[in-house]
Amino acid sequence: MAEKNPLIEALPPATDYLSYLTIIEYNLNPESLPTLHQVLQDTKLTTNIGWDLVHLLVPMLPNSNECLQDIARLGNPREVILKVTESLRLIDFQGLEPDTEDDEPIAGQETTPAYHPAKTEPVEGNAGKTTQAVETPAPLPLPVLQFTSLLSMLSILHARIKTKYPSRFLATTLQSVLASFSNAEKHKEEMIASIIQFVKSVSGTKRPNLPPRKSSTQILTATPQASAPDPESDTAAESPSASETAIQKRLFQSFITHVFEDYVLSLTSDRDAPGLAWCSRLQEKLHPERTVPGKPSMTDSFILDEELASRLTAVGGLVALARDLGLERQDLLPAMENADPGHSIVPENEDEFPKTATDIPLSKVGSLFMFAAAHVATVLYSTPKPKDAFSIFPEHQKLLKNYIASSSDMGSTIGTEPEAMLDAVLALAVLAVEEDNVGQPADSEEFSQYLQYLSLISSNSPSPSIRYHAFYLASTILRSNPSDVERLAFIKDTLEHCPFDNLKVAAISWVKGETIEANPPTPIPTQVSGQENSAQDGKGDASVFATPVALDSLAPYLFPDLTHDLTANSITESWFTFQQSLHFYLASLNFYYLLLSAQHLHNPLSIGDLHSNNDVAGSFLQPLRAASARFKEGKANGELADVWEETGGDDTHMAELGLLDVTLEKVTAGVARLNQAHV
Repeated sequence: MAEKNPLIEALPPATDYLSYLTIIEYNLNPESLPTLHQVLQDTKLTTNIGWDLVHLLVPMLPNSNECLQDIARLGNPREVILKVTESLRLIDFQGLEPDTEDDEPIAGQETTPAYHPAKTEPVEGNAGKTTQAVETPAPLPLPVLQFTSLLSMLSILHARIKTKYPSRFLATTLQSVLASFSNAEKHKEEMIASIIQFVKSVSGTKRPNLPPRKSSTQILTATPQASAPDPESDTAAESPSASETAIQKRLFQSFITHVFEDYVLSLTSDRDAPGLAWCSRLQEKLHPERTVPGKPSMTDSFILDEELASRLTAVGGLVALARDLGLERQDLLPAMENADPGHSIVPENEDEFPKTATDIPLSKVGSLFMFAAAHVATVLYSTPKPKDAFSIFPEHQKLLKNYIASSSDMGSTIGTEPEAMLDAVLALAVLAVEEDNVGQPADSEEFSQYLQYLSLISSNSPSPSIRYHAFYLASTILRSNPSDVERLAFIKDTLEHCPFDNLKVAAISWVKGETIEANPPTPIPTQVSGQENSAQDGKGDASVFATPVALDSLAPYLFPDLTHDLTANSITESWFTFQQSLHFYLASLNFYYLLLSAQHLHNPLSIGDLHSNNDVAGSFLQPLRAASARFKEGKANGELADVWEETGGDDTHMAELGLLDVTLEKVTAGVARLNQAHV
């Protein structure tokens, strides 16, 4: 005699709905899911109990997917949607991937249910011939399956709800989706694919899905079936009012900018590919001659590397969706200029639903990413360029000031912002510079402040590529100022007042470049003519860097008096001072060696007077020699043993002192040749 199935035997009216729920919970297992799928075809039953089954079925995915779809189609949509959004927020994304460093699981011990390894299956072949096993796509981790399945349910539920104010349900849903998405650390690309599909379905956008990329995972799909009407419909209208439609559209637009923000900020840059690496890819496109031969370009990496290529697919889908939702570049600018970061889709409190579309903020950072993506695409993908020019001054100057950290802490945190955000900000500057859209600063103070921000980024960012692009921009924009006097003033201000030695190193590179450019080994005819005219009437267009004035004004900061800085009673204190400024000392010495070695600079720049009038030998070179000898002695007698061990080790610090000594020897030899030439 066949065994009776309790899910069939206890169907109402044999039991009441509450009792039947208890029976389902007690008997629910993978084997009973086909039966549950069968009984859930009863609309009345599913309307009464479906909403209370969601939390039981979500952990059983992917086997329970059909049952969840039944509940979305036939359950009470207003009750089910509350359970679905609640379940979204409760998804546990911890432990998506197994720890490969852990020991092998003990025999009989269950592995984590959040991870499904790839499996293999044989390839079909002719009878009697050897077949080869190939890897089949692995299912997504359980939390991601839960996310995609719940979004599929929401697509059905929102279409079923008939109400005067559908935006209220939509606002709650989007907040829940965003909260869940933000909790995930991996597989965000697959989640974005589900988000795009959900938004298209609910918003009614018609653009077809992008061609699928080859994926190592499988995503749940559902076959559309008929849905029951909303049993609690409160409107007879076929479509919402115009104001409701506007609110829903704005909710979707805001939602996409928040997803964009969360996704791009989550991208790691362990390969020095911050975010979408827009700066590096732009430079490679615009200046291929700067690509190092034999070194893989960042552009190639984003094509060949599956992980990096998936970033482009995800962002491309979001940008296309935003365009379909009517989000234009001019809509993004107010959000980018707003001091409010726009952290929430619903203003202030999730329970306070927006009354108008203007109540709904776009994400400030997400708007930046979307704006940058649109502008970068004009170069990387030859999309149409915007009609309005985006210039360094004033547009980018305002943007840079609005997105970098507060300078109230003397600028120590500028450049430590998320690397993806810095990459986006700098990419817009790269485009403006390439298109010669520098503009005109309001005054010299605004110009100097802008360069200081870029210089701090080039100094403080942990990303080598970000530092390079910030330095390139600072140098290029500094050179764009036609006034050599203002350029000199900025360099002097940096050397004199900047508390960061690495920025002083940058300033030395600027004055070095200015000096070389203004004093070519063979003067160009116009320069010779200008100098002759200058000699005749005291006037001319010769750069201040072609005269002794520039170096004379900078000498106290290029070659500072170190007599007291490196001779403190405490050798430890002197060592820390030396360590902090070592890169500056070496940069200054190397620049001085250039001045001493380039004989064509000696007369026009009065290098002999520069050396003697500023006591470079006595107040700068000699204290460095003495400090090096003192530190070596401190190492030998043990005074610096503990400090050196904590800050890099003996070999590292002896190498640093050795480099200093070699550089000092070269400079000393150059000074000797200079003195001999003037005898």
